[in-house]
Amino acid sequence: MPKYRTEDIRNITFVGHAGSGKTTLTEALLARSGVIGEAGTIERGTTTTDFDPLEKEFQSSLDSAIASIDFEGIHINIIDTPGFPDFRGPALTGLAATETAALVINAQAGIEMSTRRLMRRAKRRRLCRLVVINKMDAEDTDLTALVRQVREEFGPECLPINLPSENFTTVSDCFFGTEGETDIFSLSAAHEEIIDQVVEVNESLMEKYLEGTELSREELHNAFEQALREGHLVPICFTSARTGAGLGEFLKLCKRLLPNPAEGNPPMIMKGEGEKAKRVEIKADASEHAIAHVFKISNDPFVGKLSVFRIYQGTVRPDSQLYIGDARKPFKVGHLFKLQGGKHVEVEAGIPGDICAVAKVEDIHYDAILHDSHDADSFYLKPLDFPQPMFGLAIQPSTRGQEQKLAQALTRLSEEDPCFKVEHNQELNETVVRGLGELHMRVMMRRMKDRYNVEVDTRPPRIAYRETVTRPAEGHYRHKKQTGGAGQFGEVYLRIRPLARGDGFEFNNAVVGGSIPTSLIPAVEKGIRQIVDEGAIAGYQLQDVEVTVYDGKHHPVDSKEIAFVIAARNAFLDAIRNAGPQILEPIVSVDVTVPEASMGDITGNLAGRRARISGTESMSGGLVTVTADMPLSSLSDYHAELNSMTQGQGSFTMEFSHYDPVPHNVQQELESAFKPQESS
Repeated sequence: MPKYRTEDIRNITFVGHAGSGKTTLTEALLARSGVIGEAGTIERGTTTTDFDPLEKEFQSSLDSAIASIDFEGIHINIIDTPGFPDFRGPALTGLAATETAALVINAQAGIEMSTRRLMRRAKRRRLCRLVVINKMDAEDTDLTALVRQVREEFGPECLPINLPSENFTTVSDCFFGTEGETDIFSLSAAHEEIIDQVVEVNESLMEKYLEGTELSREELHNAFEQALREGHLVPICFTSARTGAGLGEFLKLCKRLLPNPAEGNPPMIMKGEGEKAKRVEIKADASEHAIAHVFKISNDPFVGKLSVFRIYQGTVRPDSQLYIGDARKPFKVGHLFKLQGGKHVEVEAGIPGDICAVAKVEDIHYDAILHDSHDADSFYLKPLDFPQPMFGLAIQPSTRGQEQKLAQALTRLSEEDPCFKVEHNQELNETVVRGLGELHMRVMMRRMKDRYNVEVDTRPPRIAYRETVTRPAEGHYRHKKQTGGAGQFGEVYLRIRPLARGDGFEFNNAVVGGSIPTSLIPAVEKGIRQIVDEGAIAGYQLQDVEVTVYDGKHHPVDSKEIAFVIAARNAFLDAIRNAGPQILEPIVSVDVTVPEASMGDITGNLAGRRARISGTESMSGGLVTVTADMPLSSLSDYHAELNSMTQGQGSFTMEFSHYDPVPHNVQQELESAFKPQESS
């Protein structure tokens, strides 16, 4: 068993914009606690958590990594996450494995593009949150203004728990401390403000405080954790990973005040689907049966598949027999590991709250629940809200005969990153990979080449247009074919109507009296669904339409399944022609962040791309963010043009928003290019 207990564990995910200093801070904490002899640097490629060759080349985190610290009797698991928006998938998976999210802010840059979104995600996940203002001693920083900005942006519940002092060489505690000089604010005033905020969550404690009764450390500790759990307090602390200022105080904060796995908000492990889904009570008890959640998969051509999981209940040992989800057959844990960046340290057991890994178990997949009792077969962790990958590339092997190797490489890469999707369009025989941006795709293509020796040719994919209808209509078709022997006969009458955007497709059978035998209704539905998949006017999937089959005719000898498939297809096409068919295009929400001097060029360019600008926001560092909705088709060359307009200083993120009708001229072009398949 480990030397520490569940109550000694602290789990923290470092999130923040690229360049905020998460990796450097992790490295400094590892050195401060004696895990490593000397802190490595990003420039030399010697940090513990940026161990991948591509991370060393790019000098930035491209995946999440786990490291552990033992400090004064506590065991701290840190998940260091990438800050580039293109790698938000691995960043968000870390939020599923910890009680606390630490939002790291670069004191020089202030609140940057990704910072807001990551804070919102952590809040939605009901994690305890804290803000770490790193690089507090950097030149040209106004920490007083930055604290005010944090409070304006994230709420008045954000309050300093320590303050820089002695000319930014250390920090002074203002939660338990009441007196002393600091470099910003008044320590006594900061103490009073944070204590006021904490005692508000406990009525009896607030009464004692107002009466002037001195509160014990235990009372303050319990109220502090309650305030964290309820989101009533988001502490702000200060560090300098470069000089080590504030690091010891940060570790003490982890020990004294951050929740252990039994104290944080309970994990959102669910059972049941939809409205019937209910949360399952999980106990952070080592003696209960084991329940763990897989939040990270990595594949290495030499090490094999590594599955990283957070244990919520029970104990996992090298000889444990664990089921994967509702699998009937368990696998045996051969070797159990703790991770220290790229190093795998073998351990004897993992207890509730700990983060461990197993290697070379091919059936394990991301988001799987591992357990040793069939009572947990249907358990799952409430899914994370990942951004939808919209940036796509159509790919094919550069060399013939590598199709199988490409398929295997794509499978491995998609296992690792929930925001990297692989699609195959059967009709066009086109493989499309989708991610969160150009950098995301570039890194994935490099990994494919470096790890799996597969090179690919890429080009823009077809846009995922959709078709729909705008008004109700009826359709009819009689299919009759004589071939000398037994013929084919089927007749179908149906009506269609549009559904609300996003409602999908509905099929209803309203046939009475046996005009179409019940045994042939599945053939009717099959023919209709073929058109839904193939498209009716431009070759794109149909959505938001309801089809009701209400009459037809059959022949006792000639009515076969194929006859009603063909009749239904053509009856559906007949109805669509009369129902105001419309092509829809995907609309994405974009946040474009550029220097203020480029603002006019950017808004003009966006307008030319059919964007609807919804707002602008001034950022620190002379930047401005433009928020707009625009067609995905308008973004095919936007990365290059944005770089050109801003001399490489602009960036943007996008997320799928909704579908809108295309302009009339675009619809005409798409319809003209469509060559429908024969229906009979």
